[in-house]
Amino acid sequence: MTPRPGATLVSTTDDTVLLVVRWGGADAEVTCGGAPMVEGRASDAGARQAADPAQQDGTQLGKRYASDDGEVELLCTKAGTGTVAINGTPVSLKTAKPLPASD
Repeated sequence: MTPRPGATLVSTTDDTVLLVVRWGGADAEVTCGGAPMVEGRASDAGARQAADPAQQDGTQLGKRYASDDGEVELLCTKAGTGTVAINGTPVSLKTAKPLPASD
């Protein structure tokens, strides 16, 4: 899958919906709860698949998730129970950059 920025990814295991903010250009498989996510609207996801019990860390509404190399960044627009992963590697919650000290 190679979605472009602005595309919506929908989980097939839970309610998670992600918006692609940045995509590095390489092909990668985005999964949630151990199952591949699909591009489109929530109604396009079809029948729910069984989630992997080991991948149930959940997603948080309004938070950004980024790959370790910074090539992929996803924004959670609807929270769910599954863990988001790229090519089998869970993506981490992106933290805010610290502001410089004002003396």
